[in-house]
Amino acid sequence: MPVMKPTQLWTSFARQVDARPDATALVARGRHTSYGELADLVADASARLDLLDTTGGEPIGVPATKTPRTIAMVLACLRAGLPVVLPSATLPAATLQRLLARAGCRHVVSADDVGPARAGAAPAPAPAIPVNPDDTAFVLTTSGSTGLPKLVPLTAGAVERFADWAAARFDLGPESSVLNYAPLNFDLCFLDVWATLHHGGRVVLVDPDAATNGRHLLDTIDDNAVTVVQAVPMAHQLLVDAAGDPARQLTSVRHVLFTGDHMPARCLARLPAVFPGSRFYNVYGCTETNDSFLHEVDRDALPTDGVPLGTPLPGVDAVVLDDDGAVVTGPGRGELVVATPFQSAGYLGADPAAPGPFVDAPAGRPPGAATRFYRTGDVVRRDGDGVLHLEGRNDFQVKVRGTRVNTAVVEQVLLDHDEVAEAVVLAVPDPVAGHLLHAVLRRVPGATVKTLGLRRHCAQHLPTAAIPSTLHLSESPLPRTSTGKVDRQSLGQSLGQTPRSPHPEVTVARKETAR
Repeated sequence: MPVMKPTQLWTSFARQVDARPDATALVARGRHTSYGELADLVADASARLDLLDTTGGEPIGVPATKTPRTIAMVLACLRAGLPVVLPSATLPAATLQRLLARAGCRHVVSADDVGPARAGAAPAPAPAIPVNPDDTAFVLTTSGSTGLPKLVPLTAGAVERFADWAAARFDLGPESSVLNYAPLNFDLCFLDVWATLHHGGRVVLVDPDAATNGRHLLDTIDDNAVTVVQAVPMAHQLLVDAAGDPARQLTSVRHVLFTGDHMPARCLARLPAVFPGSRFYNVYGCTETNDSFLHEVDRDALPTDGVPLGTPLPGVDAVVLDDDGAVVTGPGRGELVVATPFQSAGYLGADPAAPGPFVDAPAGRPPGAATRFYRTGDVVRRDGDGVLHLEGRNDFQVKVRGTRVNTAVVEQVLLDHDEVAEAVVLAVPDPVAGHLLHAVLRRVPGATVKTLGLRRHCAQHLPTAAIPSTLHLSESPLPRTSTGKVDRQSLGQSLGQTPRSPHPEVTVARKETAR
């Protein structure tokens, strides 16, 4: 029988409860929950867990609704030393059942229900990586854009190391107020929620029903004197659009982080007016590794041609591999391969004999270097100064009329247009051209640009083969998967087309929220 021990994340939270029980821990839908009240919710959740047979130490499934009770249930699992699987609460029932079975869950706890917890999926065969309650704390999921979401186990030590780094870097502590924009099943929450509670700050939960309301976001930040804002570029665009011109200023914010996607220059240029006292950061990472790179943007010299990835976080080892798998030592381009102190060891339930993105260290690494690396699938360029720039993804490389095209690069060019809010480029097989590119775009409110104007914009920045054959304009948000990634499969089906699937060996979930 496994020995179950509380994680350090729980004991740190308990110390905050003892020291500052009346301090606000969470703000949700305008209601403040103190550390003491959150501890009471944890006690209720723990009582529900006590009714279950958890002697085997299997993970507990907790659908990731964004509520104080869900956070309390996660803390109750950490208190009991039980790993917690956090699937999206919007997954179809059959998909959820398969996912939890693969994780080896015997119990699923809907945190917002009252009464006893209920049994869920039946036990599954032993995962490829043993679930050890002394080791694994969280099991996240990838987007599932190419099938059943993958299960990403993260150890308590990995999460604690990240929480301590984040707290030191972004002043997370009793005086901090941190906006949580991402869904609770996203790795962004390790900073927004868990690092903040770990160090005694206040977490301000954005209501998912209002996540696309820029005015609501402005008011939420203002009303709660938020000091740290981490969000995807889409959320920052909502903020600057709602702030207007001259901009409404959010003077409490000290740190602004953007992550998960290309930051359009037009949005970046407007951030200083909205956040007059903030430092700006580009954060790069994957679900499997957590954050890997950080670049602080000079607010007085904002780049207009893309923000660099920056420098590796402490303890992160990163290399660039060319098409032959050789390490690129000087200027050049290739796939980014990383090892971080915060990463997963591999996917739960994966076939250990199947090729995948978790690989041994590249040849020639110095003594003492990390031995397990992760192939990000991201193509980067190292310039003459040694700075890395993100160019696209190797699983989005296609041939169009004999010319290699990266559809992610085409998407970034379209997003750089002032009147484009969202853009997806699908590569559709064609017997003559090899592939044809079809772009689906959502325009910003009030936009007047037509397809001809967008073609002219593409022609200024792309080779002829990379200009989409068709452009579909929409005023509605693009469909998303359960973890917030654009649902390319659904878009392809709605257009009566079959888009090219990402390469199965390097399918990677990058951090994207509603995203």
